[in-house]
Amino acid sequence: MIDTKNLSGDIFGGITAAVVALPLALAFGVQSGMGAIAGLYGAIALGILASVFGGTKTQISGPTGPMAVVAAAIIAGEVSLYGSLDAAFGTIIATFVLAGIFQVLMGLMGLGQYVRYMPYPVISGFMSGIGLIIILLQVFPFFGLSSPANIIDVFTSLGKIGAEMNMQAVGLSLATLAIIYLFPKVSKKLPSSLVALVGLTVLTVFAGLKVPVIGDIPKGMPEVHIDTLLFMDWHHPMVMVIPAITLAALGAIDSLLTSVVADNKTKTKHNSNRELIGQGIGNIGAGLIGGLPGAGATMRTVVNIDAGGRGRLSGVVHGLGLLIVLLGASEYASLIPLPVLAGILIAVGFNIIDYKGLKHITDVPRSEVVIMFIVLLLTVFADLLQAVAVGMVLASVLFMKKMGDLAEKGAQLKPFDADMGGLLDEGNTQSPIYVQSFEGPIFFGFTAYFSKIMSELPKVKIVVFRMENVPYIDQSGMYAIEDAVLALEQRGIEVFLTGIQKQPEDRLRRINLIPAVIDEESLFEDFESFRRFASTSNLV
Repeated sequence: MIDTKNLSGDIFGGITAAVVALPLALAFGVQSGMGAIAGLYGAIALGILASVFGGTKTQISGPTGPMAVVAAAIIAGEVSLYGSLDAAFGTIIATFVLAGIFQVLMGLMGLGQYVRYMPYPVISGFMSGIGLIIILLQVFPFFGLSSPANIIDVFTSLGKIGAEMNMQAVGLSLATLAIIYLFPKVSKKLPSSLVALVGLTVLTVFAGLKVPVIGDIPKGMPEVHIDTLLFMDWHHPMVMVIPAITLAALGAIDSLLTSVVADNKTKTKHNSNRELIGQGIGNIGAGLIGGLPGAGATMRTVVNIDAGGRGRLSGVVHGLGLLIVLLGASEYASLIPLPVLAGILIAVGFNIIDYKGLKHITDVPRSEVVIMFIVLLLTVFADLLQAVAVGMVLASVLFMKKMGDLAEKGAQLKPFDADMGGLLDEGNTQSPIYVQSFEGPIFFGFTAYFSKIMSELPKVKIVVFRMENVPYIDQSGMYAIEDAVLALEQRGIEVFLTGIQKQPEDRLRRINLIPAVIDEESLFEDFESFRRFASTSNLV
């Protein structure tokens, strides 16, 4: 349901966002290899559908830098496989649609909430890597040349630039960057990228500059490619499935991070799962009309909010504005010089790089810096999804190591004096009662150390496990407790538990450690209860 309470603000915000989105949509379309029109189609479909069905009212969606980079890699790979863009078109479209379907499923399964667990070094390395990819792939267009399909070929082909470069193209590229960075000092009412796009296109036409241009753009409404999906070759489904998963995962991360930015700007709360469903529907729609997949776009969303957009109508207006451009100005868009788009994309690439993370590399733990650079390098030279996966695994292992170290540090085993009612110095080995304290969860990262402590326990009569600060036990921890208790029982040592919380108690009852081995009388509400019991009972 679209709210019209903020009608004027939403209309102005949507129009402003469309103005910002136009040059980016065209540029991402060209970079993808499917042409400028694919970027425009994607921006229109996503802009409207994701706004209507998504979970962030102010979010503006469309092709983004990260999504365009992945889409370009998918398109290049499938064109290489099938021999031409026309032959691969059905598979490409099916991949984009499948990515949207996966996003809808992610939303229905409630996976949106888990994006918040993405560690910052992984996000930082990934975004900086994406920025570098965009910049590197525009090096050749900057000089008026066609870009190689992958980053390795860009580096190996750099020697060709000097002999083949187009100086008029270089001039346009430099002028584009100059306008993008200097025009805001003159006025901020118009997006500097749009000023560069329109102004330098007009200059190119009237000056008769010999530079590459976008070329023919289809006119009228886009064609719906249902027949392509129905009659394509499905003999090799994994050609689509793996890339679709990559797009879906990346789009989810990209969109939900933008949703957080929108929340901070508007003091609202987005619905993560609904946002994934909306993005999925938008990408299905974009794919069906031959458009690029996309995600929530941070810069366009911020522009929309700053211009007054507060509701879903702003995103719809943004999409309709681009549709009007498609229907009425496509013949003029065909004249846009590719060096101008290269300049715009290079600026986008520099904006995506995480300078904040790079600036503080000397101030954060070295291990996190290593993770950031590993993710960055894998993003640029390997595979984006692999980069995120490796980064997540490394960050998780690092986190588990730190938590394990903290748990080990807090796991103190001390003798207890029943008569004095307190803990003794660790060097006192005469006490028949020992107290094992835990600090934090008992999990797989701590179990080896715990087993070592129990194996080194001196000859005693009673061991007390203080569980007050144990909110959670995983399966490894559960079995470690069981093994320790059974081993102590075989040695004739009685085990008491104090302050056990609900989750650990439920786990130990499920394996019948309680009450089969540790009876109900050996459970105490807190350590103070055991202290009173010990001081009044003849335990040993």
